[in-house]
Amino acid sequence: LSQPEIDRYYNGFCNRTLWPLFHDAIRAPEFNHAWWRPYVEVNQRFAKAAAEAAGHGSVVWVHDYQLLLVPRMLREVRPDLKIGFFLHIPFPPEELFSWLPWRVDLLQGLLGADLIGFQTHSDAQNFSRAARRYTDTDGTDTELHVGKRTVRVNSYPISIDFDWFEERARAPETLAETLKIKAELGKGRRVLLAVDRLDYTKGIDSRLAAYELLLKRGQISIDDCVLVQIAAPSREPVFEYAEMRTKIEQVVGRINGEYSVPGRVAVHYFRRSFTREELMPFYCAADVMVVTPLRDGMNLVCKEYIATRTAHTGVLVLSEFAGAASQLRRSLLVNPRDIEGMAATMHNAMNLPRQDAKHRMAILRTVVRRHDVHEWAGIFLEALRA
Repeated sequence: LSQPEIDRYYNGFCNRTLWPLFHDAIRAPEFNHAWWRPYVEVNQRFAKAAAEAAGHGSVVWVHDYQLLLVPRMLREVRPDLKIGFFLHIPFPPEELFSWLPWRVDLLQGLLGADLIGFQTHSDAQNFSRAARRYTDTDGTDTELHVGKRTVRVNSYPISIDFDWFEERARAPETLAETLKIKAELGKGRRVLLAVDRLDYTKGIDSRLAAYELLLKRGQISIDDCVLVQIAAPSREPVFEYAEMRTKIEQVVGRINGEYSVPGRVAVHYFRRSFTREELMPFYCAADVMVVTPLRDGMNLVCKEYIATRTAHTGVLVLSEFAGAASQLRRSLLVNPRDIEGMAATMHNAMNLPRQDAKHRMAILRTVVRRHDVHEWAGIFLEALRA
């Protein structure tokens, strides 16, 4: 893609229009008509490339909000193909989706697929209702009729490679690095861990506010606990992201300035990307994993953490508004907009009775092990080929 295309298609339409709108309009989406044509043109390029690469009668699986128009474009030139689409982010309710000037075009784009998959049942319902309202489509929440074609709609919660994370957690080098990290953070301190992309949907500022509240009230101290916040840089050319980064770094600075002492800080903040291998010892070192997005399609960090808990230790604090919450009911669920409630839940997580914590984690591990990424892909592709 050219730089102007990246600016208008990706940084513009994808990340300043679709992304905020599909995440409950946490930030106000922008409806800039100059961004629409580049979005269409880039989608056409992907559809053309897929059409040229696919053999007769092949299966083509299209992914995510950057390519919402591709299924229809592909079907128009290659009606012989089996076309699937999977959305990795939430699909908004009708009341929000209706804001889009291009709502009909995007719905018709998706309806070019034979099977459309979403993270949760409510996402699938939201799409089907919008399709029936704004296009010449009828049917149910799970089957839509587009002319003589039937388009199936369902939820397929995405997951992780459980075995990879479990095996890596048991590796000697991971165990050695885990001990090193715990020693460097301070012997005897309980470790709270948060791993996010640096994005306004992730609720990083609210999480920091809850942690600061516990320190302020004296319910915790830097002698007995520490928060490790890993924030991978994301979409930094977009103004809102640069602004949020500055705000978060100021909050971290304020907390550390007020509560840290020589040799011990209240918050360890890393603004850089980590590989899976580099994250492993942090997962293993964490007594509490805090995953509190304001809105998330699924969130796989929480599942990665669960897979590393080979001794059934650790506690997961999870936002009600992450797609994973519907599967991971044995986590400690929180409303990330309720700072008082989140602080209380984080405090509860740090003091949860050992047997209760182990029981919860054992159930969570069973769920994630059973429903791993291989099952997810297999079920979707089997349904698409049917």
